[in-house]
Amino acid sequence: MNNSSILEIDLVFNCSDTNSFKNFLKDKQDQLIIKKEFWENIFLSWINIIIEEYSTNLNNTIKNKKSFSMSLQIINDKEICELNHKWLNKDLSTDVLSFPILVDEDINNNLPFIELGDLFISFETAYHQSIKYTNSLKKEMLWLASHGLLHLLGWEHNNKKELDEMINFQEYLISKLIE
Repeated sequence: MNNSSILEIDLVFNCSDTNSFKNFLKDKQDQLIIKKEFWENIFLSWINIIIEEYSTNLNNTIKNKKSFSMSLQIINDKEICELNHKWLNKDLSTDVLSFPILVDEDINNNLPFIELGDLFISFETAYHQSIKYTNSLKKEMLWLASHGLLHLLGWEHNNKKELDEMINFQEYLISKLIE
């Protein structure tokens, strides 16, 4: 990732229940998921990949930005259920919620940064899904974070084809972290 050093991210990070989550973080790699620096590096890597390799589907203004701002909150099932109810009128827990902020005024305002929005991941749901899908907790969190980031950047999946394309791209983004 040759240009990632010139990209910057202002990440507002919060892990709401770190003490109780630590009981589930047996593996040293899994412990990274409650560290702000870990997520800053992940999001910078992914944004760089998206700009360099997938720029044809991005707005020109996003492609030309070097500074990004977003928030990531790792929360519990109760908190994500409350957000889902309040903002999406759904009375259930979920694994990840994305609230994009990117609007036309932001794209046209010539600011040196772009505000992407807010991302919420339920730690409890991620933990249970990691068991169900036989993933490490870290990989499950990466999966959910990549999905959420793509939504913040404007990706949608209104049909099976769009969902399959998004899932394939998520797998690609995660695979690039290993290289």
